[in-house]
Amino acid sequence: MNDKTPPDESAEPTAGGEANPPTLKTIAFMTGLGVTTVSRALKDAPEIGAATRQRVQLVARQIGYRPNRAGVRLRTGKTNVISLVLNTEEQIGGFVSDLIYGISEALAQTPYHLVVTPYSRNNDPLEPVRYVVETASADGVIISRTEPDDKRVRYMTERGMPFATHGRTHMGIDHPFHDFDNHAYSVEAVKKLAALGRKRLALLAPPSNLSYYRHMRDGFADALMEHGLSEVPFPTATVDHSIEDIRAVTSELMRRPNRPDGFVSGAGAGTFALVAGVEDAGFKLGQDVDIVSKQSSKLLHLLRPQLYVVNEDVRLAGAELARAVLGRIAGRDIAALQSLSQPSAVEAYEA
Repeated sequence: MNDKTPPDESAEPTAGGEANPPTLKTIAFMTGLGVTTVSRALKDAPEIGAATRQRVQLVARQIGYRPNRAGVRLRTGKTNVISLVLNTEEQIGGFVSDLIYGISEALAQTPYHLVVTPYSRNNDPLEPVRYVVETASADGVIISRTEPDDKRVRYMTERGMPFATHGRTHMGIDHPFHDFDNHAYSVEAVKKLAALGRKRLALLAPPSNLSYYRHMRDGFADALMEHGLSEVPFPTATVDHSIEDIRAVTSELMRRPNRPDGFVSGAGAGTFALVAGVEDAGFKLGQDVDIVSKQSSKLLHLLRPQLYVVNEDVRLAGAELARAVLGRIAGRDIAALQSLSQPSAVEAYEA
């Protein structure tokens, strides 16, 4: 037979007498095709007719065929893995689950699988990236909590590792990214508070080492100047602080003579604490003070209907990040792998 058999990429037989998982030979037997033809059809090889490719791929899905990653790596040098490097204390409120969902959906129709590589905020964020690169345990990497001068970006660029960042850098290195326009968000949030008659605003911002701090802070300052409003400094808390810490700082701030009458919040989780702190100080949301908050999950209206919100589509971010890193693996132009999401309109839930 001229149809030579390639290395079988399916898993090893299971122990305990269980039935072996389906292999390339199983699909070949069921379709009446050669093993090499099956293998090429599963890879969408153009020399295999479209009808044959569809028939083989349908059978593979029906019988639950999965390539053995060890076999694929031996034959091609690829892992078919995308590593998502995440801080273990990443934002709550559905951010992580939505990001993973978006990436996974985008990878579902590809040979790639998502592996989450966690690290602690107390550890060097470069370490998990270095591990992935040095062990060649993934073909591409996605990182978040991007910094203006991010050593992870420099490291992966120097070593030729395809990657995409959730957030932009400002270090003179062109790379794939997806970001939310936090400058535009702050501008719209301040504009809304100005329309409500608020004059003294405070910003619950991200930590100053992160790129989106600069974007959010600049938008806030620009909009304050445009509308002739004043800022009440809120320097001792960020969206990374605990709910208890933000609540205590907010309560103390609201008891000052020159208290804020409006807040712009950089995260939905922090908004829970802002509301609690305002009410601890004896003030009423929607009367004494208004809050505009960014949120990644549509939960804040369940807390207080008087809140104003701007939605950030984190599932879309995940899908765009997956598209970007896959495009870089394929050698696509970097400029085509950069995207920026615009904020939704400010919404109110109060009837």
